[in-house]
Amino acid sequence: MPTIDTIGVLGCGLMGSGIAQVAAQAGYRVLVRDTAASQLEKGRISIGKSTAKLVEKGKLSAADREAALGRLTFVIDLADLAGCDLIIEAVTEDLALKNELWSQLDRLCPPHTIFSSNTSSLTIAAMAAGTSRRDRFAGLHFFNPVPLMPLVEVVRSIGTSQETIDRLFGFVRRMEKEPVVARDSSGFIVNLLLVPYILDAIRAVERGVASVSDIDTAMRLGASHPMGPLTLADFVGLDTLARIGDIMFDEYREARYAPPPLLRRMVTAGLYGRKSGQGFYDYAKDPPVPVELGL
Repeated sequence: MPTIDTIGVLGCGLMGSGIAQVAAQAGYRVLVRDTAASQLEKGRISIGKSTAKLVEKGKLSAADREAALGRLTFVIDLADLAGCDLIIEAVTEDLALKNELWSQLDRLCPPHTIFSSNTSSLTIAAMAAGTSRRDRFAGLHFFNPVPLMPLVEVVRSIGTSQETIDRLFGFVRRMEKEPVVARDSSGFIVNLLLVPYILDAIRAVERGVASVSDIDTAMRLGASHPMGPLTLADFVGLDTLARIGDIMFDEYREARYAPPPLLRRMVTAGLYGRKSGQGFYDYAKDPPVPVELGL
């Protein structure tokens, strides 16, 4: 069975930089590709800060941090990923964009290279169909923040070989994360259950069931969740949540996956959650306070 030594990561945003970091810490050589030098620099700085925090907390030695950073290479040319043993895509949830990248990489990479996507809602089959390696195409769905979250969903699509699954399990475990196998259906395991829960909480706000803070408090204390569903929605990103909901609704045609009107209005207004400074909460305040939503 071919070994996995060199990893390519497509996208240097929040998820891509996190995946690159944990792979480098595990001893892999990692090439991180993005289309803009500014985005690559932003990712490099983020990885530097994240690994520095691990050193401060005693979870990573200074020497291991330097070694991990030395395994990272940041590139713009897609052709630089041609020698990778595994490529993990972590770009925007846009099927056309992803498939254009896969089409180019399918021509560039040798037959043994495994392709994988970090998609949280699109099906792997929709990406693999445009390549010549359906048996070497799978999902690798990491969770945010990648350096801290221990789970990875390994998604097996129609045609994915057992050898590919075995190689990916070995890759995930070397990073000291726990792999689970999921069938190739939109949302996989976690989002299939989590997205309707968050959307139902937003509907509860719409219907006046309770206030934003009381809904969050009730689920934290009543269900022992680490954070309430509306805080979690802000953390995920309301624009991202709406996009995932749309994709899953298109797949299943079930009303529970449809983004509610309040979510759409908030996205239209630029209230994306933590990343924009306001969502269900205003993060300019410490602690954050609920935003007046005009309900």
